[in-house]
Amino acid sequence: MRILRQPGLAFLIPGLTALVGLSLQLLDPLPLASLRNAMFDQYQRWHPRTYQAVPVRIVDIDEESLQRLGQWPWPRTRMAELTERIRAAGSAAIGFDFIFAEPDRSSPRTAMAQWRLSAPAREQLLALPDHDRALADSLRGGGVVLGSVLEQGSANGGGNDALPRAAQFATLGPAAGAAPLHEFKSRIRPLAELESAADGVGALNFIPDDDGVVRRVPLTLGLDARPQASFSAEMLRVAQHTPTILLRVADGGGGLASIGIGAYDIPVTPRGEMWVHFTPRLPERSLPAWKVLAGDFHRSSLDGHMVLVGTSAHGLLDLRFSPLGEIIPGIEIHAQALEQVLSGAYLARPHWALALEAILLVVGSIAIGIFALRSGAVASAAATVILLGLLIAAAWQAFAAHGILLDPLTPGLTMLASFMLASIFHHRDVERRQRWVRDAFSRYVSPNLVTHLIEHPDQLELGGERRECSFVFTDLADFTRLLEGTDPTRAAALLNHYLDGMIATAFRHEGTLDRVVGDAIAIMFSAPLLQADHRRRALACALEMRDFAVRHRAELAAAGVEFGMTRIGVHCGEVIVGNLGGSAIFDYRALGDPVNTAARLETANKLLGTQVCVSQAILEDCPQAVARPIGRLQLEGKAIPVMAWEALAPGPDSGVAKDPAYAEAFRLLSESPTAARRAFADLRAERPDDPLVRLHANRMERGETGNLIHLGGK
Repeated sequence: MRILRQPGLAFLIPGLTALVGLSLQLLDPLPLASLRNAMFDQYQRWHPRTYQAVPVRIVDIDEESLQRLGQWPWPRTRMAELTERIRAAGSAAIGFDFIFAEPDRSSPRTAMAQWRLSAPAREQLLALPDHDRALADSLRGGGVVLGSVLEQGSANGGGNDALPRAAQFATLGPAAGAAPLHEFKSRIRPLAELESAADGVGALNFIPDDDGVVRRVPLTLGLDARPQASFSAEMLRVAQHTPTILLRVADGGGGLASIGIGAYDIPVTPRGEMWVHFTPRLPERSLPAWKVLAGDFHRSSLDGHMVLVGTSAHGLLDLRFSPLGEIIPGIEIHAQALEQVLSGAYLARPHWALALEAILLVVGSIAIGIFALRSGAVASAAATVILLGLLIAAAWQAFAAHGILLDPLTPGLTMLASFMLASIFHHRDVERRQRWVRDAFSRYVSPNLVTHLIEHPDQLELGGERRECSFVFTDLADFTRLLEGTDPTRAAALLNHYLDGMIATAFRHEGTLDRVVGDAIAIMFSAPLLQADHRRRALACALEMRDFAVRHRAELAAAGVEFGMTRIGVHCGEVIVGNLGGSAIFDYRALGDPVNTAARLETANKLLGTQVCVSQAILEDCPQAVARPIGRLQLEGKAIPVMAWEALAPGPDSGVAKDPAYAEAFRLLSESPTAARRAFADLRAERPDDPLVRLHANRMERGETGNLIHLGGK
């Protein structure tokens, strides 16, 4: 069954949806990026990185260290002592997550500028060691990285000139193909004395997403279009004593693919950032600064380690949001990035991920849309759920097993949109077909059945099937004579009014209009909708149609119009019902001998003198019916006679009309012909207008016996 009336227009829906989804994927608006990041965060919460004891350690200036040793900032002499103790423990590199941009305020030279001192006192203070110089001397021991901050505004405390011991950069691949790094205009740098003493200076900048969560750590940043090493990258470089950082451009350009630092080739984003796979906060990652200064630690905890000196104290405000939903100090993000590099457990979003997601988006949304256009709502919804589930499961497996970040949301949302739009179109088309079916069947089925058929199409079988049905045939006596003597317009109006009333009666009993031939009507019950009580419905419908016809005739007679009597035949049996008109004509009707029998019972009324002739087959399911036996009618061409009854209306007293005298006389037809002849003769004398009494009395006079009635050619 063809659903779509405009297939070309319909199949544009999945294609247009895929095009819109692809455009959004390329434009990457903030809401879409936020959803994608939220999905990546959820991956990490379900499967955080397993901590491995690699040689990375944090010396934490924590709350307890501040309580024991005094508030921040500590004198540079104490920082020098901390540096010496860490180096003495055998560290591979030491990194300070601080910017020593100003002179130490507690240094004698700095402090005496704020005091009014005598000349001897000034000379004594000048003789004391300078704190910044003491720290610079400790830094010259080697393996130390200081921090700087890149800014968008003008320089504050330093310029943009090259650092004394800056990392050298080399580009592998087309330099023009590298996407621009995160660019800055100025730098806050350490004191020149300290900077010249250190082995490296790295940018401490993080580039959090719009929700404030740090998901990536930059390894290189841009300062006036020149690459600069980040703090983490400098720690790796200095620890390996390598002077150069290698920038590898992705094949075909479009940004960086990886950054090489010594023995490590680190996958990065096109803008030089490394995705960080976080672990929950763990105490074994850190060593309190006060313990280092007190010598209360094992040398093995720092020997050969990259040691990061930073703070977790809340008052110092170096706190960040992680994808795990935790608030962690910035120094821990650097530490986790370095742990990832040393363990080789990278988290990456490859350069081919976007292309793969685009392919899945286009193919999936078009496939889902076409399937939704061609299939039912349940099947298409199930297919969509399964496909989305497979997509999310595949993305999750890529993350959990291989550390690859794939975005299932953008393709998934596009597929969902394709399904919804195609389903809406399909639903509208189905509704259009339902309206067509409703309009078509309104010609055949009572209006209160049409809605039921639309809601339960499984009960509507087109094409033909065997079923037991009941039939009511009606005909109008002498209508031809009425047509000949009446104006055609007037005659048509009279007939239409009559047919409207008869058909409305049939529809009230939920009968199906099988056909209208002139003034004759054929009504069918139990098709197309099964009706277990179809016999009772047919009989009740026939009696109400007779009552309407009698009233209608009386009303017309009062108006001076002679209108014929309506004759009705009722029978049931097994027939073939369905759309038997072929593809050219929609003709829902029944075929079979019971249809012909009902029609011939209607015709028999003319010879019998009755108005409603009902078969025994109908009355078998109508125990409350009121009827008089007519006899066994021998119809032309039928070997077995049909037992027929005259249906009567209930009486006004008991609700049941009784005729014991007629019933007794009819019984004698089969038992005693002589007694039956006398009984019917007596009844005819009493009721000369009774058609059945007159029928049997005349038969007896002609010498006929029994209740078998030959109808000749009928």
